[in-house]
Amino acid sequence: MGRGRVELKRIENKINRQVTFSKRRNGLLKKAYELSVLCDAEVALIIFSSRGKLYEFGSAGMTKTLERYQHCNFNPHDNSVERETQSWYQEVSKLRAKFESLQRTQRHLLGEDLGPLSVKELQNLEKQLEGALAQTRQRKTQIMVEQMEELRQKERQLGDMNKQLKIKLQTEGQGLGPLPCSWNPTNASTGNTSFSVHPSQPNPMDCDNETVLQIGYQHYVAGESSVPRTMAGDIVQGWVL
Repeated sequence: MGRGRVELKRIENKINRQVTFSKRRNGLLKKAYELSVLCDAEVALIIFSSRGKLYEFGSAGMTKTLERYQHCNFNPHDNSVERETQSWYQEVSKLRAKFESLQRTQRHLLGEDLGPLSVKELQNLEKQLEGALAQTRQRKTQIMVEQMEELRQKERQLGDMNKQLKIKLQTEGQGLGPLPCSWNPTNASTGNTSFSVHPSQPNPMDCDNETVLQIGYQHYVAGESSVPRTMAGDIVQGWVL
């Protein structure tokens, strides 16, 4: 009758747990020793009991095996960092070379440092400059055409506004009708100021003859004076200011 399968779980009985630990510890140490001898393997085993007691086995010495373990464990990380650093250094070198090449090209386009260039390189540079000049002129022409189109559009808008304002002024002028009195600039230039009066409106210059106080010299001609004759003899020499 075969042995039944033992469930792996913590042994609650303290004495049984200690006995089991001792048996299995010795068996594990024996297996480690057998593995190192039979397979020529470097085996290191470290065991801490529940009470903190240390049990260890090293086929080639625990210190040597631990040093080898640390070297194998941390060296790949160091190698990866070194590889990454080397990769960044190569990338920086490529970018520096590209930057220097762009600087040389810029100086050549500006007409500087043309001495080391060959005839073929100068011809290529000339083609590049001609192509750039043609594109620049094309872009300038396009911008000027767009600006002229905008100006024409603004001109049309202003013309439409001018027509609308003229129509509005004509409409408002017809609604107001003729003015009753207007000033004649021709008479004003000759010193004879006169007003044209509409027939339906009273003449503002017509007024009753009243006593007039005259200051200064004034000559009246008989028959043309607006002062009554009864007062013509009473007018004396004016005051001199």
